[in-house]
Amino acid sequence: MKVVIDTNIFVSSFFGGKPRKIIDLWKTGEITLCLSSAVLDEYIDVLRRIGMKDESELDELLSLFSRGINILFTTKTPKIKIVRDDPDDDKLIECAAALKADAVITGDAKILAVEEYMGIKILSPQQFLENYGTY
Repeated sequence: MKVVIDTNIFVSSFFGGKPRKIIDLWKTGEITLCLSSAVLDEYIDVLRRIGMKDESELDELLSLFSRGINILFTTKTPKIKIVRDDPDDDKLIECAAALKADAVITGDAKILAVEEYMGIKILSPQQFLENYGTY
């Protein structure tokens, strides 16, 4: 299953819970992470900005990103304007559309309000885990 994971899920994963389960599914290859340069840049920027630059978990993530472990990457994304009040969040849906992802996983209410775009489900961590596995 191909998914785009919002930055807020990566940040929350450091504290455990459902976000951690989703990141673990990616790390074990049960889901494939879809990335664009805009999404990857945001991951790295936010994780470093919140002070995770010395954390071993951040180092592990950066290593996985650089080695392309369970990742699909696109350099071209369509221009989509669908997320109200925060057009910067459109990059997640643009990446999902470019790589024909199955879902975007986010904790952001503005993105969740989209619900679906071109057959791509927009899901919270709980919705994803309930709908796509017995995790």
